[in-house]
Parts: sequence; C-alpha cells; structure tokens
Amino acid sequence: MSDQRNMILAIVLSAIVLFGWSFLSERYFPTANEPSTKVVEGKQVALPKPGADPTADSPRALRDRRMVIAETPRVAIDTPSLSGSINLRGARVDDLVLKRHTESLTANSPPVRLLSPAGARDAYFAGFGWTGEGLALPGPDTVWRASGTRLAPGAPVTLSWDNGQGQRFAIQLAVDSNYMFTARQSVANSGAGTVAVRPYSLVSRANASPDPDSWTVHIGPVGVFNGAADYDTDYPDLVEAGERRFSSTGGWLGFGDQYWLTALIPDQRANVDASFRRSPNGAFQADAAAPPTIVAPGRVANFQSRFFAGAKEVALLDSYEDELGIRQFDKAIDWGWFYWFMKPIFYVLNWLFTAIGNFGVAIICLTIIVRGLMFPIAQRQFKSMAAMRVVQPKMKAIQERFKDDKPRQQQEMLKLYQEEKINPLAGCLPILLQIPIFYALYKVLLLAVEMRHQPFAGWIRDLSAPDPLTPVNLFGFLPFTPPGFLAIGILPILVGVTMWLQFKLNPQPTDPVQAQVFSIMPWVLTVVMAPFAAGLQLYWAVSNTLTILQQKWLYSRYPGMKAATTEAAETK
Repeated sequence: MSDQRNMILAIVLSAIVLFGWSFLSERYFPTANEPSTKVVEGKQVALPKPGADPTADSPRALRDRRMVIAETPRVAIDTPSLSGSINLRGARVDDLVLKRHTESLTANSPPVRLLSPAGARDAYFAGFGWTGEGLALPGPDTVWRASGTRLAPGAPVTLSWDNGQGQRFAIQLAVDSNYMFTARQSVANSGAGTVAVRPYSLVSRANASPDPDSWTVHIGPVGVFNGAADYDTDYPDLVEAGERRFSSTGGWLGFGDQYWLTALIPDQRANVDASFRRSPNGAFQADAAAPPTIVAPGRVANFQSRFFAGAKEVALLDSYEDELGIRQFDKAIDWGWFYWFMKPIFYVLNWLFTAIGNFGVAIICLTIIVRGLMFPIAQRQFKSMAAMRVVQPKMKAIQERFKDDKPRQQQEMLKLYQEEKINPLAGCLPILLQIPIFYALYKVLLLAVEMRHQPFAGWIRDLSAPDPLTPVNLFGFLPFTPPGFLAIGILPILVGVTMWLQFKLNPQPTDPVQAQVFSIMPWVLTVVMAPFAAGLQLYWAVSNTLTILQQKWLYSRYPGMKAATTEAAETK
C-alpha cells in the first residue's frame, strides 16, 4: 500500500513538472525555432519558411510586390550582403533582401526579404525627410533625381529635389559591404529669406513581427535612449496607447525580429526626439528627428544619420558599436540578465565553429571544455554524495532520537557533518554552476543568427530547431505529424536514457518518494526537452555521457566507495 502511494505521489509530481513546464515555456521560455525539416517515409524533407504566414509569399503577394516595384523609378542596391532598390518616389529604401540568408532549407530557397514597398502586402521601408514651415517640403509622392543608377560600397548616390522657391534638398546615400547605410541630408538655401527645417528619418512596417515575443526574448520595438536599452515597448502597447516618445542624446531605435533588425541611428552627439507610434493606416513606425535648424540665405544645413537593415550578427553589431561609436548597439540582441556571461559563451562557441567547421562538433567540444573545468568540483560533489549515503543510518538514528526536539536535531546533524567532513550543499554546486551555461547556450541557439540553419550530422540539419526524427510516427512512415509535445526525437530520448543511467550509477536515495521521483524524472525530462533546439539536446546528452564516464572512472579508482554506498542503500 505504501509503495502504491509513493508511486502515485511520484506520478503526480512528475505530471505537475511536465504540464507546468509546458505552460511556462509557452508564455515565458520559447523552446526553439519551428521545425525546419520533417521525415516522410524515412526520408528527410525540408519545410518552406517554417512558422511564417503561408500567404506572405504566395504567388499573388509576390506578383503584387513586383508590380509596385516596377511602377516606380528606382536606384539599384547591390552589395555582397544586400540586394534591392531605392524608390525615388518618396526617397525610400523599400526593397531589400539579405543575400547571405535564405528563407528555408529547401532547395533554391529565396533569400530572406526584409523590406517591401508601400502598397505591397508586407510593406516595410525606411525614409528620410524634413519638416518645417513657410516653405515647400518634399513628401511621400515627391520624385527625386538620382546622381547614379546603382548604390554599392564605395559608390554613393545623391538624391536631389528643388522646391522652386530657392531651397534645394539632397540626400546622399552610401552603403558598406554589410548592412549599414549612411544618409547625409542637406538643405541649401539660395532664397531671399531665412528658413527653418528639421530633418527626420523613419522606419515603417505594416505588420507586427511574426516571431513570438515572450518574457525571455523581446521581439518588436527596441532602442537605446540616453545610454539605456528599452525592451518595454511591444506592438500591443502601440495598438493600445498609440505612441511612446523619447528624448535622447544619440542612441538608436527600430524594430527587432528574432534574427533581423532595422534601426535608425542619428548622430551620436545630437539631441533627438524619437518615438514609436501606430500610424493612422495601422502601420507601426519608429522615427527620430533632429532639432530644428535655421538656414540663412546662401547657407547649407547638413545632418548625418545611419540606417541598419540586416541580420543581427554578433561580431558585426560589436564592430559597429566600436568603430562607429553607436551606443550599446549589441543590445539589439536581447541577451537578458546573463548578458555578461552569454556573449563569452557565444564567442567561444563561434571560435570553435570557425576552427572546426561544424556547429554540432563545436557544441560537443564546448561541453567537454565545460565538464573539464568542472571536473574537480564534480569529483568533490560525487564523493560528498557517497559520504552522505554512507552516514544515512546515523542520520536516521539522530532523527529518531530527537524527533521531538528540532533545534537539538539540527545541532546533532551539524555535528555529524563536521565529524564526517561532509558538506551537504556540495552536491548542489555543479548543478548551480551549469545553470548559467545551459541557459546561455539556450539563448545562443534561440537568438544567434549564426546558429540558424546550421547542420550537425545525419538527420540533424538545423541545430536551432527540434530533432525531427521521432519514433512516435515510426520515423515518418506513418502519415501524420505529431504535435510538438509528442514529437520526441532521437536526441531527447538519448537525454532521457543517459540521465537514467546517470541516476542508476548514483547512490540511491533512502527516501522512497524521492527514489520514485528520480526513477520517473528522466522520462519526464525526455518529453520536456523534446521541443527544444537540437543543439541544446546534444549538449545535455553529451554532458550526461561525460558524467557517466566520470562516475565509472571514480568507481574504478575508489571501489570501496561503491561498496559502501551499496551497503548503505541495502540497509536503509
């Protein structure tokens, strides 16, 4: 009867962990990217743009976008990283794809499209202009004259427009070999009177990001104002409040997706007014305006800003922060509280990948390094656990003797620990040390575009997505796709098996309920780990395997330790 009660209690506790975690992960801890491949009849098939709106790139949507682009005069954009065009009507950067990143793993997958023109279903663009009074200003329908037909690194293009009242507006656009545009706005006043103008830049997107926003990972409006990063503004906030305003010296602002970013970067020495807002047409807009400038007759007013549109590549963001002086530009990636720890983990992992050429092998090497550094601590932990099991009979005797005197019981327990040279908290230290490493790898796999679509070996073609090979549908031979919580792949099964073996090698708990929980926990964690990125599952499985090998080695070196703990467990 007692064993049945213990089993029921263990099952209830495991169910709480299983379903409680499923609830928490949906709200606060997104597990991984959508699956990028699936297995059909034993063969792996790549999925087209997983998780995206299936109508966004429908034939009709593509045709409408091409028509809008073809109907307007344009200047081509061609760099090693970008391809697209500038719309001369409105002076907008509104046609941009990322050459180095594809939409999916399918053959002949198109490059990622970031920007699209107004009038297209997925309109998303940047623009530059002026506000002012008492003079004709360029607007969204103004057709600018271009100094060239192609914008490329080392080949800037100047857009110009004359208002016919003595003021000439110009926007010189330059681009580097990555994702950074430089805009130099100028107003030349050849009229008889003084004019006041105020330059601005904006980013507008018709729809909120399709990537999930969560407590762990911020997706949406993002910026740095007066040296502080702002992750507090979400798309629903703008729908409800309509606008959020900021005043800042320098900084930047824009819209961040999981991997992509558009950001307006004013002169870092200028005082600017910035805002996120919901436009009357329902679009979301970020804008930044410099202070008004008085332009006397015969004078020219200049203002420089930058516009980033591309992938959030860690080293590239860091280089822009250092070389261009853009304050906290690396905060475009929401590393979270462990920022100081996560970036070094990323750089170590990326260095291993550069040296080895395979991110999966790099993760294995990182695991070996971590376990190697923690080996002395883990060894002391294991000895402490074994010693705790050896003195279990003495501990039980103290508990029985002083069961009605809790303070005395605690004193005798502490005395026993001192006599036996046992630290009851030593077993927790390796677990506590691994938590930030595990969480850092979780965030790296979730946020670092460098990990996106990175293969390992065999059926693992995307380490940032879940393991696609599952026995639940007989490895794809049954014609159905199991839901996420049931799609238990090979790697999470290996995590469960290695954890079960690890628990079997550990000295067994004397408490029956604890023993039952430990016997069920590996299989609960197998289900919990199933939706996570394959790279995280690989790390855990390898870490468990190394722990098993370490335990085997310790038992071979100290055979008396195993005999003593086994005897203690048998006499409990």
